[in-house]
Amino acid sequence: MKVSLSWLKDYVNIDGDLVKLAEALTMVGLEVGALADRYAYLDRVVVGRIVEVSPHPSADMLSVCRVDVGTGIKSVVCGAPNIKEGNFVPIGLPGAQLPSGDTIEAGHIHGEFSEGMLCSEAELALGMNTSGILLLPEMAKPGQGVAAALGLSDTAIEFDLTPNRSDCFSIIGIAREVAAILKTPLKYPKVNLPQGKTPIEELSSVTIEAPDHCPRYAARIVTDIKVGPSPFWLQDRLHSVGLRAINNVVDVTNFVLMEMGQPLHAFDFDRLAEHRIVVRTAREGQTFTTLDGTERTLGPDMLMICDGKGPMALAGIIGGLESEIEDHTTRVLIESAYFNPVTTRRTAKQLGLNTESSCRFERGVDPAGVRSALDRTAQLMVELAGGTLAEGVIDVYPLPFSEKVIELSAKRTNRLLGTRLNQDELGAYLKSIELDAEPIDDDRLKVVPPTFRVDITRPEDLMEEVARLMGYNQIPTTHPVSHVVAKKPDKKLWVRDRLRHLLAGCGFSEIVTYSFVGGEACDQLLLHVQDRRRQLVSILNPLTEEQTVMRSSLLPGLLATMDRNSKQRNENLKLFELGKVFFHSGEDQLPEEIEMISGLWTGARHARTWHSKETRVDFYDIKGVIEVVCAGLNITGIRFDPLTSIDFPYLRPGYAAQINAGKKRLGAVGELSREVLTNFGLEQVAYCFDLNFDLLVDHVSEEKRAKALPRFPATSRDIALILSNTVEVQAILDFIEGMEEPLVEKVEIFDVYSGSPTPEGKKGIGLRFTYRSSEKSLTDSAVNSIHETITREVLKKFDAQLPSS
Repeated sequence: MKVSLSWLKDYVNIDGDLVKLAEALTMVGLEVGALADRYAYLDRVVVGRIVEVSPHPSADMLSVCRVDVGTGIKSVVCGAPNIKEGNFVPIGLPGAQLPSGDTIEAGHIHGEFSEGMLCSEAELALGMNTSGILLLPEMAKPGQGVAAALGLSDTAIEFDLTPNRSDCFSIIGIAREVAAILKTPLKYPKVNLPQGKTPIEELSSVTIEAPDHCPRYAARIVTDIKVGPSPFWLQDRLHSVGLRAINNVVDVTNFVLMEMGQPLHAFDFDRLAEHRIVVRTAREGQTFTTLDGTERTLGPDMLMICDGKGPMALAGIIGGLESEIEDHTTRVLIESAYFNPVTTRRTAKQLGLNTESSCRFERGVDPAGVRSALDRTAQLMVELAGGTLAEGVIDVYPLPFSEKVIELSAKRTNRLLGTRLNQDELGAYLKSIELDAEPIDDDRLKVVPPTFRVDITRPEDLMEEVARLMGYNQIPTTHPVSHVVAKKPDKKLWVRDRLRHLLAGCGFSEIVTYSFVGGEACDQLLLHVQDRRRQLVSILNPLTEEQTVMRSSLLPGLLATMDRNSKQRNENLKLFELGKVFFHSGEDQLPEEIEMISGLWTGARHARTWHSKETRVDFYDIKGVIEVVCAGLNITGIRFDPLTSIDFPYLRPGYAAQINAGKKRLGAVGELSREVLTNFGLEQVAYCFDLNFDLLVDHVSEEKRAKALPRFPATSRDIALILSNTVEVQAILDFIEGMEEPLVEKVEIFDVYSGSPTPEGKKGIGLRFTYRSSEKSLTDSAVNSIHETITREVLKKFDAQLPSS
């Protein structure tokens, strides 16, 4: 939306800094995109005084003028008939760019050198006269800028309006906002219609067949008009907002469109069949030629303005070729209507038309402003075209708009905005933009928005108006008053972080692999036919053959990573992945998702150094990782028991264990079987762990206890046992713990041995007992007595023997 400052001043007094006003308009929601001098293109057009006119030696219709431009005499070739010595004329110097886009250059014209161009008012976009050079006032000074000589000083203001502010798509709409900012009254144009003669009902009629698309249609008729050029002031007003002047009739409708935001249309009354208007929708496939000469195919939901025989205009968008005002037109029917915004927008989009009229109708014009805009147009048309107004007005209004009443609470407004405005202040802000606000009680206001504010429908809209009018920067900064209680972090989140930290501390690197694997992964892992992990979720459109199903185990991804690294001679790997596995839950059902943590260790236990030899990782290394993780997560009661089920066929028997916490099995740890490694194309021995993360989290204790440091010293005793290879050391430890001897602080294994001199089928176990009392220092005799009792019970329980001395 472009507005000229001079036109804006016709409705509101504007003094002071224009830049500050632009900033204020932007802050109230009317963003000013640019401020520009309207007459900047006249910078290189100056006043010249013709000092001599002589005929062109080679062209009868041309003259050679010598023109004083203040800094010297310029020779200019000109063909205008109205030039003579002593005239003050505008001369465009080389480099001047005219509104037409042409750039003036010095050059030879029929052999005579021309150093510029004498300009007409049409060439300078100051009027439509092309018959001769624009003659300037004699008080002008040679060399003076033409804009200054003519008093042409104006600023064009470009607004970037939001679609909801349809009321500001007019000069008066912008002026209303300026008046509210400057706290100055708004001046509406005075409309004084002359006395009509012939009653309009005798001349024409209006029928609305589609009231849903056209709730209101008004018309006036002006007769005995004379079509001609508009006066300079009207042409200048239109030029200032980027519109082209056409003739006095059409220019008046465009002037009121920009002034009041109400699109209008002038029909040649004598070209209307049966001299009547019918508002109806088009027929399917009907064709219509618009003012731009384009034939368009219409749809059944497109609204048309028709005469007694056929269509004359696309309602609210563009007129038809047959309704155009021509030079010989003497009678005009002026249309002012309200068209449904949805209908207008749909039609404009379907036909690819975007006009000044459609821009406003599709956003919503003022239904109550239809009549006032019509009267304003009729007044100007009578004044400028010398016509006679028909008596009365046709105003068909089948669907009147009802008045909107909104209640606004001062307390709620202040609570939402963070302000401390009283009821009177709220009312003053709203009244400044012509909203009717009256108190209901001490808190509430009854507010009636004007019909031109189609965007105000609820109390929150009124609050927004108050906020922008008082200034967003005037609203004090406040902080919400609330009692903030820190939410306890989700247990899974911090356990994940802690788990990653612990494994990283053990030298492991986290990897992230695809959730898609090949369908043969279960076979490669040697999973039993009834294994749940064979309940795979198939991918409808797999990217590759290696990604046809969703994974049910993290191990294929770890082994594939080991394979890629092995091919690059990177054989020492410590990897882990934390992610979900997926199980089929039935047709049309989402898969079941379980979060797992799996790791793999292969190659050396430690990197080779100059002072140590490289040793290979074994089962106890990977088992130790699990012990570190469980200790770091405060998981107690962890047991490593022999594999007794077929759930882990990918682990080597005798070199693996299942991990239990109480009665829950968390997973397994151990050496991968040779067959599985071969299935994945691997040769190097590898160890892995495979844990159910969801179950692991359940056993993580968030309780932390402090225990006083021991006051009394500890003492230790060792015991060496010879027993069968089939006896599990864990069973011995469990048995000793079950004796519940209070002075036993700790029992640990310090040696496991076999071979000579240990008998075949037997093994030797060395246990170290730590004894301590929290109440006194223990004597040797007391400790020896307890130790001997425990030794006898263990020997008896497990059929063990003491080594022979």
